[in-house]
Amino acid sequence: MTGLAIIENVRRYRAIASLCRQAATFRPVQRISLLTQAEEWEQRALVELERHFTTLNGCPASEM
Repeated sequence: MTGLAIIENVRRYRAIASLCRQAATFRPVQRISLLTQAEEWEQRALVELERHFTTLNGCPASEM
């Protein structure tokens, strides 16, 4: 995957996380679930970035 595609994925993941947090503000009954989902999307973004940069540095992600 190219660097631009990875950055686009990260942008999308973080946008979804932001929408989850916004929805949590207006849906108190689903707040916990939505905030959990937001955290999961943020985690996906971090994993994607870590994988990209460890590949760039020549260090396999499994060694980190």
